[in-house]
Amino acid sequence: MTRIAARFVISASQPSEFPPPSLPEIAVVGRSNVGKSSLINALVGQPGLARTSRTPGRTRLINWFGIARSSSAGPRSNAQRCGESIDGRFHLVDLPGYGYAEVSRATRESWRPLIEGYLSERKSLAGVVLLIDIRRGAAEEEQDFVPWLAERDMPAIVALTKADKLAKNKRALEVARARRDLGLRRDPIAVSTLSGDGIEPLFRALLGLLAASP
Repeated sequence: MTRIAARFVISASQPSEFPPPSLPEIAVVGRSNVGKSSLINALVGQPGLARTSRTPGRTRLINWFGIARSSSAGPRSNAQRCGESIDGRFHLVDLPGYGYAEVSRATRESWRPLIEGYLSERKSLAGVVLLIDIRRGAAEEEQDFVPWLAERDMPAIVALTKADKLAKNKRALEVARARRDLGLRRDPIAVSTLSGDGIEPLFRALLGLLAASP
């Protein structure tokens, strides 16, 4: 039986600490209270992989997680069944959150060169997953970030987190609004780590980025 094996690799505060770009990478970015760690855990089916906290802004380093296929007995999640199509290994990369971090503005600004440098220069980067809280919608940062990625020919997936907080009709309206506000060609994916909604489609989209990467 094939399952997803995931492990923490390294944290880095500067480029000299980055691991060698030997595997394709998918970066996960979003506001500091958007639920990045919970989503990473849900994608790989390992609740304790990425640390979660009730305090926004706890992720202040770039964190790499190694993802691979392995054979193991036991039940599989939807995401793990999707993982059977993975060819080889890759890294999920958790970038520091922005917007609501309980640190000074100067500290947040100090992260900008690190994050933008990684996104602009990392040769092994296959794509970006941008997370937005479905209840808040796309703010100015997200509306600027999507064209910034497009200018650099960087493929991106937009996922709207905490979808379980809205009724399905309201959820559909927010999906349409985010697509319009961000100028997307397709609908963003509404996801919930509590109900599992959207996790499998998001994982398949992630695999699509890897398949399209040189």
